[in-house]
Formats: sequence, C-alpha cells, structure tokens
Amino acid sequence: MISIKNVFKRYKSGKIYVKALDDISVNIEKGEFVFFSGPSGSGKSTLLNIIGCLTRVTSGSYLLEDKQVSHWPDHFLSPLRRERFGFIFQQFNLVSGYSAWENIALPLIPMGISQKERRKKALLILENLNLTTRADFMAQELSGGQQQLVAIGRALVNNPDIILADEPFSNIDARHVENFENILGNLKNQGKTIIIASHFHEPITKLVDKTFYFENGSISPKQ
Repeated sequence: MISIKNVFKRYKSGKIYVKALDDISVNIEKGEFVFFSGPSGSGKSTLLNIIGCLTRVTSGSYLLEDKQVSHWPDHFLSPLRRERFGFIFQQFNLVSGYSAWENIALPLIPMGISQKERRKKALLILENLNLTTRADFMAQELSGGQQQLVAIGRALVNNPDIILADEPFSNIDARHVENFENILGNLKNQGKTIIIASHFHEPITKLVDKTFYFENGSISPKQ
C-alpha cells in the first residue's frame, strides 16, 4: 500500500542544509499498525508528514498504491489528503471559538457537505467517543483528554483509510492513554492502516505489527 524507497529529506537553515532523512526505505501493507520510534529530531515525524503528503521528499520515491505521489502538484495532493488520510497532531490543533462538533466537522467543509449533514456526522462520532454532552462546548472549554478525543474524531470523520498520529500520548494522562489505546484497537479491527510516530511505545505494544527505530535521520537495526 505504502512504499517509501531511498528517501532523502533536507531543509535549508540559513546557509547550511540540515539532513532530516537519510536514505529511508519502508514498506507498509494495508491494515498494518506501524510504529515509528526514536528520540526527538530523529526523523520519524518528518517521514510521517511525507506519508501524509504534508511535505515532499528531496529525493527518492513515495508510492501510494502504486501511484508515484512524490512530486504531485498541490491541487492533486489536497484532495488526496482529505479523502485518504486522518491526522492526529501532537498539539491537537483545535480551532478556538469553534464547538466540539464544529472542530470535528472541519475536514468535511471542502468536500461541499451541508452544515446539517456535517453536524449529523460529527454527532455520530461524538456519540462513539462518549462525548455527546460536550458537542456544543467550545474547544477551549474542554479538558485536555476531551480535546484529544475531539482531535481523534476530526481525524475519523471522513472515514479515512490511513490514520497518522504524531506524538499522540504526550499531552494526556494515563486514563486517556488507555482510552486512546482502545480506540486504536477498534480502528485496527476495522482494517484501517495506522501509523504512529512517538517515543512512547508501551501503551500500544500489543497492537503493533511493525516497529521502525529512527536515529539521526536513518532507520536503525535497534528494536
């Protein structure tokens, strides 16, 4: 499903180039639960962003279901991101001043779905997350754990094939980590492809099919 081959990623910082990824090759099959492990700055989040078409490779190949998307123009990548991927960000990135259901429904707006239908879909997601009573609460009125659930709901509202999560455990307590683990287990049972980048591995060990350990922009044989 996902084939990353000999990928390099470099960023320019002042007059020098910083190597974020160094000759990375990864294959991920449909329905697999994959974990990118490693310290901060090791390259795992960069690869996650490449897979989600949020950034481009400097060189190398990225195939998504045999389609070479490495250098697709933005007007092709935008609908691909909307339709195929669900993103769970480390900082949640909820919109202040928008309610829980409105935040969940945001990915549906560019798809031309009516407000009535967006609310219906969002409320169904909130029901599945046991957050129905918080539907009309503003994002800033929610607890940290509730904000994370809303961020998860936003990632799922378009029924994506691939779930990408960057450091999803860093801003929540142990009780919500367990809740998130249960949600991920249900998604895996539904056949979703799940890729998590994090230094925190223990809660989801039993769910993981493959682990790649990142170190200084490369994949290390360490497991």
